[in-house]
Amino acid sequence: MRTFILRRAFFLVFVLFGVSVLIFGILMTFSPERRAAAYVSTPQQAKDIPRIIQQFGLDDPFYVQYLRWIREVARGNLGWSLVAARPVGEAFWRYFPVTLEMNLYAAPIVIFLGIWLGSVSGIHRDSWIDHSTRIFAIVGWSLPTFLFALVLLMIFYGYFQAFSPGVLSDALNMSIISNPEQFTAYTGLYTIDGLLNGRLDITLDALHHLVLPILTYVIVVVALNMRVMRSGIIEELSKDYVMTARAKGADPRTVHYQHARRNALLPVITVAGQLVALSMEGSIAVEVVYNRHGIGWWLAESATQLDMPVLMCICLFMGLVFVVTNLILDIMYAVIDPRVRLNG
Repeated sequence: MRTFILRRAFFLVFVLFGVSVLIFGILMTFSPERRAAAYVSTPQQAKDIPRIIQQFGLDDPFYVQYLRWIREVARGNLGWSLVAARPVGEAFWRYFPVTLEMNLYAAPIVIFLGIWLGSVSGIHRDSWIDHSTRIFAIVGWSLPTFLFALVLLMIFYGYFQAFSPGVLSDALNMSIISNPEQFTAYTGLYTIDGLLNGRLDITLDALHHLVLPILTYVIVVVALNMRVMRSGIIEELSKDYVMTARAKGADPRTVHYQHARRNALLPVITVAGQLVALSMEGSIAVEVVYNRHGIGWWLAESATQLDMPVLMCICLFMGLVFVVTNLILDIMYAVIDPRVRLNG
């Protein structure tokens, strides 16, 4: 197993290198004036772009500029964000906890709910349970995220005056801002920091504001995971080992949930892993509609204002997330199916 992991990690280093070259190649399509923003870290530097161009040699050959850019990134200099009005690295750690908090609660629901619904649907193929879950999957996957989020917001907040947008209620948010010494942001996640500070009211309020964003994300995304699991279960139930187990009088639940479902998990793991990786950039529609200032909201605002350093930072972050996710998926494959380990 150790050799398998080291081999996969070695190849993923080259993948990450290729991602960085691709990202920088896209950056090179912009003018030197626009690219100079990637090296700006203060408002004063932003006022003297020609000096930045000369200082960092933005007219040099591609490979020279690439090595220089990598060196700046390694030093933590990711540029200046016009949207956040602060260095990109500092702004990233301000917005990232908001996105991470939603994913910590939404991702497990998407994975386990998709596996459970897909398993039930596949085992009870062509029954009313199967038809109901398939309709749910089709409707959920077909719904535009922003439209579904707006509908939920209009119903629950507009009509019932419940589940207001934002991360915290205005009163609690103002109390934290006006009395910073009374609340320490250990993790940046209000649901956790509230408990660490002994403020159960903040934790409950943060959870209250997460209900609609998580509901929106789960209903829209879980459909794909469920459909893949259903197809895998149906395929496994038609194989010879299942028929042999049934002929020998094995317990149907054991055959269905311990044997067939385990073998059907490989494609589900692939889909679930990619969905979790994609969600780490923040669901743009969810964060914009519900006014949650996370990575998705920051990315949307930066794209409309061509805030290049931010776009570069998020592209690098997503490349790293996908590389790490693929490594974890490979390890999970080897754990579930030893044949993958032997052939990998």
